[in-house]
Amino acid sequence: MSEKFTMKLLRLLEQNSRLSASALAAMCGVSEEEIKDALKTLENDGIIIGYHTVVNWNKVGVDPVTAMIEVKITPQRDVGFNRIAERIANFPEVQSVYLMSGTYDLSIIIQASNMQAIADFVSYKLSTIDGVQGTISHFILKRYKDDGLLFESHETDTRLAVTP
Repeated sequence: MSEKFTMKLLRLLEQNSRLSASALAAMCGVSEEEIKDALKTLENDGIIIGYHTVVNWNKVGVDPVTAMIEVKITPQRDVGFNRIAERIANFPEVQSVYLMSGTYDLSIIIQASNMQAIADFVSYKLSTIDGVQGTISHFILKRYKDDGLLFESHETDTRLAVTP
């Protein structure tokens, strides 16, 4: 599988993971069987690690609380930040974990049913990990765009028409 084909396939899937193998084949100019083989290879090699749907929970009456937590940690000998980051990533409420540059080391995005659940996560799970020096929590008040997708677009063109 050529690099150009792989990159095109990955970009198409990143934009819309619901595209069928036949649609992908038509867009890439290859057979459906080639697409299926390529997808299997990309999944087995860990390049494609999953497919997911971005849900606007507010539209169905669910209002989860999402927080971004900055974590300052002490790196561990021989493994740096990895062991602590992996441990944090294994908690079910954790959506994302990022190694950061700047004033803190990790950025964590978590989602829970209410603010108390997030407070309990920080108090009883996160802060008790050896090497965690401190945390700062930021609550997400509204999502405008997530994973490249706009949640609501109320913009209308209010410019005056230009006529000769």
